[in-house]
Amino acid sequence: MTDTSSLAALMLRLGTGTLFIAHGLLKLVVFTPAGTAGYFESIGLPGMLAYLTIVAELGGGVALIAGVYTRLVSLALIPVLLGAAYFGHGSNGWGFSNEGGGWEFPVFWAVVMLALAILGNGVYSVHSFFAKAKPA
Repeated sequence: MTDTSSLAALMLRLGTGTLFIAHGLLKLVVFTPAGTAGYFESIGLPGMLAYLTIVAELGGGVALIAGVYTRLVSLALIPVLLGAAYFGHGSNGWGFSNEGGGWEFPVFWAVVMLALAILGNGVYSVHSFFAKAKPA
């Protein structure tokens, strides 16, 4: 991977990882897990899925920032984002500035996750650091 590709991967990992953590904390601290589960149920999803979403957003965000299993984590987060686009924002229209937020931002974010899955960890990652540290 070239230095510019690694830098691009780092920037995407830091940006998206931070956003995932922010969204996970929002569900955890502001809306509360029970409140988030209630919202999921109100849109026809199982309440348990809210707890899994919180874990995915927080854990996935940390893993992305660190650069650990970036490809796998990015691919695993795509269904979360597409689910948010369809179930959480689909009826609100395209524009995220619409009331309740439209579906274009989560879909764009899913595309970014696909690009990050293609890029991988990059050299500026915990994974790369430990791979270099192993004795030959």
